[in-house]
Amino acid sequence: MLLQYNPVHKKIPVLVHGGKPICESAVILQYIEEVWPQNPLLPNDPYERAVARFWVQFVEDKGPCMWRLFRTTAGEEQEKAKKESLEMLRALEEHGLGDKKFFGGDKIGIADIAFGGVAHWLEVIEDLVGVKLIEAHIFPRLHAWTKNFKRVPIIKENLPDYGEMLLYFKGKRDNFLASRRP
Repeated sequence: MLLQYNPVHKKIPVLVHGGKPICESAVILQYIEEVWPQNPLLPNDPYERAVARFWVQFVEDKGPCMWRLFRTTAGEEQEKAKKESLEMLRALEEHGLGDKKFFGGDKIGIADIAFGGVAHWLEVIEDLVGVKLIEAHIFPRLHAWTKNFKRVPIIKENLPDYGEMLLYFKGKRDNFLASRRP
């Protein structure tokens, strides 16, 4: 079905609505914003909308560094991926959240959803790789944001089970690392 719905990139995520596929995270979020305007993901203010779109693009551009960390073992390659991940997180900490509960203020918006993987998936990557990135004393705003994000009922009810994710991604990582060995 994936190849049928996303024949160009052949990857997830894909949202199928009315039998029609919408591909890529940012595009899916924009589609949701347009199709269900009664539950807006973007702020009303044009400047705040632009800021939210900036952070969505930021995670699209910078987020893959965390997956590079997932695909490495100790050494120079892992240190580089860790450094890139920390730079991304530092930018979020210093410029993205400010003193707000969520990126958009008091409620979840499009940027929070775009960064949702940081809240739950990153823990799995940290545990598998043995590298801690979001520590409360280094990134207090991001640490608080991850807790706040995962407490929102609709998010909490739909988070995948941590243990199952850990097993699944351990298998993925082991297979990937085994394929790189000579």
